[in-house]
Amino acid sequence: MKSLKKIFVMLFLFTCYLSSAQTAKDEISSLPIDSKTNCYVRYYYFPNLEAYFDNLELVYHYKINGEWQKAENLPTNYGGYSIYNKVRVAITDFDGEEPYQLLATHKKMYPYNSKGRFTNQTASSD
Repeated sequence: MKSLKKIFVMLFLFTCYLSSAQTAKDEISSLPIDSKTNCYVRYYYFPNLEAYFDNLELVYHYKINGEWQKAENLPTNYGGYSIYNKVRVAITDFDGEEPYQLLATHKKMYPYNSKGRFTNQTASSD
């Protein structure tokens, strides 16, 4: 009887694992794919903040005191910046876990612009 319970518990845990793995695949597959780079459009870069928004995890990646942080909202003291007023750039050439690895490249491609205007609003390596 105990071995039967163990088998049911193991089957239940295995089923839970498979369903959670499938959910993660479904979530990422719901993101748009860039046809040129074949990457998911997972991140938006905010040049005026030097920060990123992750469309998959729905969190911001931003730097405080030299350390990268991850949170659902930007800190209130983050320059009084309104993410709805200014430009965001779709990152089309990276869909990994740490978009800030490419910060130096994105800063060069999309420098701070107080008027929030860019000719090309997607980041990709052409």
